[in-house]
Amino acid sequence: MLRLMREQAGSWLIKVLLGAIVIVFVFWGVGSFRSQRGDRVATVNGDPITLDEYRKTFDNLIDQLRRRFGNSLDEDMIKNLQVKKQALNQLINNALLLQEAERLKIRVSNTELATAISEIGAFQRAGRFDKQLYKSVLDRLRMNPEEFEVTQRNAMMIEKLSTLVTGGVKISDQEAMEWFNWANASVDIDFVLFEPDAYKDVNPSLEETKTFFEGHKENYKTEAMVKVRYLYFNPDTYASKVTISDEELLEYYNENRDAFKIPKTVEARHILFRVDENATPEAVKKIQEHALDILKLAKEGKDFAELAKQYSEGPTRDSGGYLGTFRKEDMVQPFADMAFSLKAGEIGEPVRTQFGWHIVKVEKVNEASVLSFDEAKGQIKKKLTQERVKNLAYDAAEAVADASFKEDDLLKLSKERNLKVLTTDFFSQKGPEKGISDPSKFASIAFNLAVGEISDIQEFENGYYLIQLVDKLPPKIPEFAQVKETVRADWIQEKQEEKAKADADAFLAALKSGKSMDAESKQFNLTPTSTGFFKRSDSIPKIGPERGIAEAAFQLTDEKKLAETVMKGAKGYYIIQFNGRKTPEAENFNKEKGEIENRLLSQKQSRTFDALLTQIKSKSEISIKDGFLE
Repeated sequence: MLRLMREQAGSWLIKVLLGAIVIVFVFWGVGSFRSQRGDRVATVNGDPITLDEYRKTFDNLIDQLRRRFGNSLDEDMIKNLQVKKQALNQLINNALLLQEAERLKIRVSNTELATAISEIGAFQRAGRFDKQLYKSVLDRLRMNPEEFEVTQRNAMMIEKLSTLVTGGVKISDQEAMEWFNWANASVDIDFVLFEPDAYKDVNPSLEETKTFFEGHKENYKTEAMVKVRYLYFNPDTYASKVTISDEELLEYYNENRDAFKIPKTVEARHILFRVDENATPEAVKKIQEHALDILKLAKEGKDFAELAKQYSEGPTRDSGGYLGTFRKEDMVQPFADMAFSLKAGEIGEPVRTQFGWHIVKVEKVNEASVLSFDEAKGQIKKKLTQERVKNLAYDAAEAVADASFKEDDLLKLSKERNLKVLTTDFFSQKGPEKGISDPSKFASIAFNLAVGEISDIQEFENGYYLIQLVDKLPPKIPEFAQVKETVRADWIQEKQEEKAKADADAFLAALKSGKSMDAESKQFNLTPTSTGFFKRSDSIPKIGPERGIAEAAFQLTDEKKLAETVMKGAKGYYIIQFNGRKTPEAENFNKEKGEIENRLLSQKQSRTFDALLTQIKSKSEISIKDGFLE
C-alpha cells in the first residue's frame, strides 16, 4: 500500500483521498475530534490521557529544549529536567481546567473559533487569512485541521475560564507604591574579594593526587558510547536512473493546470489615515477631508512616496507607503476593489476600510496568466525527478531492510548489493562528530538498538539510513593514568577554594570583632572596593550579576553593617559591608504607576489561577499508569 501511494502520489485518486482530510477545515464545519488511540497513561476524573497525546506533548517539549540547548541536550539532561513529568503534568492540568470549564458551562462557538484562527499571523498572507497557508503550516507541525481546531477551542475555553476567575483581581495604589519603593531602592556596599586563583602555592604530590582520585572516582566516569555501521541511501545518487519523458511531463501539466495559473497582481503604494473604530461621523468626515487634501497634492504632481512618508499613519510609512506586489484576495475588500480597478500610474479616490481612509496609487499591473507547458516544463521535471530519486533511494533501503530479516550482517548484505558500508568511531549521546546531518537524532536511534540489531529505515532530511549497532561501551571509571592531569587540576582547584574560603572566614571574623575593613585588608594584601549604588535588579557594579550577594546587601543597615556569612560568587569569596541606602523619589512613581500595576496585576492573576488549579486538583481523582514515570 505504501509503495502504491508513493508511485501514485500524483494521481487523481490520491488527491481525492488527501483532499478529504482537509474537508474538516473550520470554515466548512468543525468536527468533534478527540483522539482515543493508543493506551491510556493516566486518567483524570475518569477522562483518559492517551499515549498518543502524551507523545505529542513530550515531543513538543523536546523540540523546545533542542532549539534552546542544541546538541548539548542528551538523555541525562532530559532526565534531570523531568521532561516526562512535565509533559504529563501539562496534560493533567489541561484536563482539569477543561473539566472545570465544562462544569461552569463555558462554551466557544464555531464563529469565535473561526475568527480566532483567522487572526493568527502564521496563517495570514498580507494581513489576510490564507486557507492553503493554514494547511501547509499544520502539515509541517504534523497536525490536521481538525486536531488543531480542537486544541485551539480547548485553549480558548481555558482562557475564558481564566478571565472569569481573574476578572475581579485588582491592584491597590498602596500595593503599587510598596512595590515601587522595594524595586527602586538602591544600596551601596564595600567589599573584599578572596580569589582562589590567587593562591599559587598549591602543588600536590603524586600520592595526594591518587588519594584525591580514589575519593572522587565517580566524577571521572566516562559517558556511555556506541559504535555503529550504517548504509546511507542518498537520493541524489539515483538521478542517473531517472528518465522522464515529455509525455509524462505533459500529462502532469494537464492534470495540474491550476498549479500553473498566475493570478492578476498589482504593485501599489498607499497613504493611510487612521480612523478610530469608535469615531463619530463628524470625526470620520474630518479625516476624509484631510485625505482629499493630500489626494489633491498627489494629483498635482507631488511625489506620492514622499507624501506617504510625511502623512501616512500605517506601518509602510517609512518605505513611502510601498505595499509590494499582491493578489486581490490578499487585501481587505474595499481596498482591493479600488486597487484592482486602477491602471498603472493612476491614483484612486479615498477608500474606507476598518483601518481608516486610504489613498491608493497603482504602480504596475500584472494581468492573470497561465504558464505555458514550455515555461513550466523545467520545474515539473525537477519536481518529478526529486520525487522519483527519493522513491528509488527508499526502495533500495527497503530491499536491504527486507533482506535483514534473514541475514543480520549489514556488511554481508551491502557486499551482495555493492553498497558502501560506513563505520563510525565510538560516540556519545551527542552523536558522531562528522558525516551526519542530524547527529543527535542519529545517536538517539543508535542508543536504542541492541548490539547486532539493524534499525528500521530511518528518514533524514538528506535521505535514508539503515543503522546497525556494532558495539556498546557502558560508562566506566578510567584508570588513574588516563586522567592524572585532570585529577591534579581538580585537586589544585579544590585546595585553592579551601584556602580562599578559610581566609575569607578569618577576615569576616576579624571585622565582627571590631576591626576595620581597611586595616584588616592590609593583612591580606587586599584593597576594599565600593560598588556605588545599585538596585535589586541591577548587575552589581564591579562584581557582576550575583543575585545572592544583592539579596544579602539589601538586608544590611546602619545597625547591621556586615553580612552574617562569607558570600560565594563566580569570582571567589566576598565579604560585604553596608555603605549607604537611597529610597526612590516619590515623584517618579506616577510615571511608572501604570506599568507597575499591569505587572503586579499579571502576577496576582497568575497566582489566583494557580490557586484555582491547586484547589481543583485536591478534589480530583488522578490515576497514573504504574511505572509510567520511572
